[in-house]
Amino acid sequence: MSDIRFIMIGVLTITIGFIFLGVYGEEYTEYTVQSKEFSDCYEFQDESQPSQLDCNKILQDKILFFLAVIGIIAGGILALIKGVKGNWDQRVKPEDMVGPGGSDKTDSD
Repeated sequence: MSDIRFIMIGVLTITIGFIFLGVYGEEYTEYTVQSKEFSDCYEFQDESQPSQLDCNKILQDKILFFLAVIGIIAGGILALIKGVKGNWDQRVKPEDMVGPGGSDKTDSD
């Protein structure tokens, strides 16, 4: 058997990591293309002129973001491994068990 709590936490954490990557990682796509194709990066807004940005700073932010997402996903993977290898839920003392076969008897007799 496995420790189902760690498996659930691991799956949830990995899912959150991929959602962050999909939702917030999209903003770095435009700047990555600009830095590879052109020498300057620009931020385009609807109402004003494009403003020049520092490509190195944006790419550093991108790397830090991806490291954070990789850390979240790695934490989820570690929780999954701990859940699959764990036996915490199997080491319950008989007096702590509740339900069928447990010692949940009342002493009112």
